[in-house]
Amino acid sequence: MSLTINYNGMAANAARNLSNSYSALATSTKRLSSGLRINSSADDAAGLAIRELMRADIASINQGVRNANDAISMIQTADGALQVVDEKLIRMKELAEQAATGTYTSDQRLIIDSEYQAMASEITRIANATDFNGIYLLNGNLSGATHNGSGINSTGKLKVHFGSGNASAEDYYYVQIGTSTASALGVGIGAASTSKGRSISTQQQAQEALDAIKTAIVSKDKIRANLGALQNRLENTISNLQIQAENLQAAESQISDVDVATEMTQFVRQQILTQSAVAMLSQANSLPRMAMNLIQG
Repeated sequence: MSLTINYNGMAANAARNLSNSYSALATSTKRLSSGLRINSSADDAAGLAIRELMRADIASINQGVRNANDAISMIQTADGALQVVDEKLIRMKELAEQAATGTYTSDQRLIIDSEYQAMASEITRIANATDFNGIYLLNGNLSGATHNGSGINSTGKLKVHFGSGNASAEDYYYVQIGTSTASALGVGIGAASTSKGRSISTQQQAQEALDAIKTAIVSKDKIRANLGALQNRLENTISNLQIQAENLQAAESQISDVDVATEMTQFVRQQILTQSAVAMLSQANSLPRMAMNLIQG
């Protein structure tokens, strides 16, 4: 290679190598400081697309877990109210048993019936007042066989959505809660005229009410059993969703996160190359001085 002043090929080569090494060093620094292998689409365009889809699924699944937990809280609210209804029905059967015997007068049965009607009114009050986040649970709003969510307020049974998609077989299911007012259970003065549990003001009515109250208790127990089954199902769903989110997070980490050991090796290598390129560029820049020495000879 000739000794020239206008063009210093060695310096140009050293400068190019320095630029490449410095760029690689900057990439390693960015990856190590962020903990991510993919910081921009330039790092891995396909990997970035896959990662963002996975992150969207993970976020929606985690929200699905919260949705399912909210549904469990709702079910527990309804079940707690029905437990109080259970106590009222048991007291009503006790009063009917009391009024069914012949040792009480008609006036005394009317007194017993007044408490009986008060218990029925309390059952209806509980059913109409029990709500979760403004959603009334026992008054029949959620007893519909079909769900319609097209309006501002959904009607019919309640949809619990927990999956990341919109497939009915895997992403949601419904909570249906029967009406639990006294009239729906067939007890109290508000029940249908054909109901045998309307009153216990006579001995015959009290005897007939015993069977009606038993039927009401069974109806209430079916609602509670259905709620218990739904709660168990939701708890299993939450476990499955948490495992799914955990596995997706691990897969996303494999794509997105940096291997610190490997990247640290690259960092040290590029750091050495950068330092070497700086030293060699300094040496190459001194070569034109040798030509000046010849001129000054």
